[in-house]
Amino acid sequence: MIFIASRIVSAARLGFAATAILAALAAAAPASERLSTSNRSNQIVIRVDVSDQEMTVMQGGRRLYSWPVSTAKRGKITPAGTYQPQWFSRNHRSSLYDDAPMPFSIFYDGNYAIHGTYSTAALGRPASNGCVRLHPESARTLYEMVYAHGKDNTYIVVQE
Repeated sequence: MIFIASRIVSAARLGFAATAILAALAAAAPASERLSTSNRSNQIVIRVDVSDQEMTVMQGGRRLYSWPVSTAKRGKITPAGTYQPQWFSRNHRSSLYDDAPMPFSIFYDGNYAIHGTYSTAALGRPASNGCVRLHPESARTLYEMVYAHGKDNTYIVVQE
């Protein structure tokens, strides 16, 4: 931020217009605006809203799905940020949490994944150890879509 601020101060010598442009560039865009799919019909954006416990799946600028999710319960975290899928596991079982089933897992940040859960009554409220949990049918739909379009064409945006 200091670097950006010094650039804005330096731009003042160039005039008001340059300062305004650099200030606009320095302002961080909300996660919902960071990724646009408007000109990329194959690009998938999966937006996880932790505060609303909801996932929205978009492709080519169109909303395809909105599903309730469960993210981290008290004392755990679901890290915010923008990610791309790292690997897939159709019938994964947790090596960290008592061999718990994690069907249709899309791993995006180390041990963090989007996956199905059989604890569907908890969807819509925090209940996981950090992963993003979905209804198993929603997880299957998402898994097949992302797998078919590829990791490079998919972005996962987790926002608080």
